[in-house]
Amino acid sequence: MTDQLQPWPLVKQGHASSHPVKTLQYLLRARGQQVVADGTFGPKTNAAVRSYQGEKHLAVDGVVGPQTWGALVLVCKRGDQGDGVRAVQEEFDYRTGDPDHGFQVDGVFGLKTQEAVKDYQAALSDIPGMVVDGVVGRVTWQPLVSGMLDI
Repeated sequence: MTDQLQPWPLVKQGHASSHPVKTLQYLLRARGQQVVADGTFGPKTNAAVRSYQGEKHLAVDGVVGPQTWGALVLVCKRGDQGDGVRAVQEEFDYRTGDPDHGFQVDGVFGLKTQEAVKDYQAALSDIPGMVVDGVVGRVTWQPLVSGMLDI
């Protein structure tokens, strides 16, 4: 499809209900921040981002760019559960574009999630470092949150 990764998106307060805010919120929750995953980057999400940036000794500016995304993403694989998995599933739900019959966001990395990840990785297999293994690591997270390859 493409041999270049799109850059990590810049996300900040005011991006109400735009991709990938809900994914960001799930990742913040997976990293111990108290925030509601509602898809709106308001004052509470801004405070959670700033808190996390401070914990990780990043620039505390409330802007989620390459350094903050890099610190937030975590490896997710079959058998995992929780908000990190919800973030992965949210990305596939976003790509279905069907609010009534979207991808199930249940926080359980089962066979269906693993198959979706493998299919996504296979479609982007010409990207350097992309491995079709069903494991969501940094090389898979970047195209997911940057919005590459709608399905």
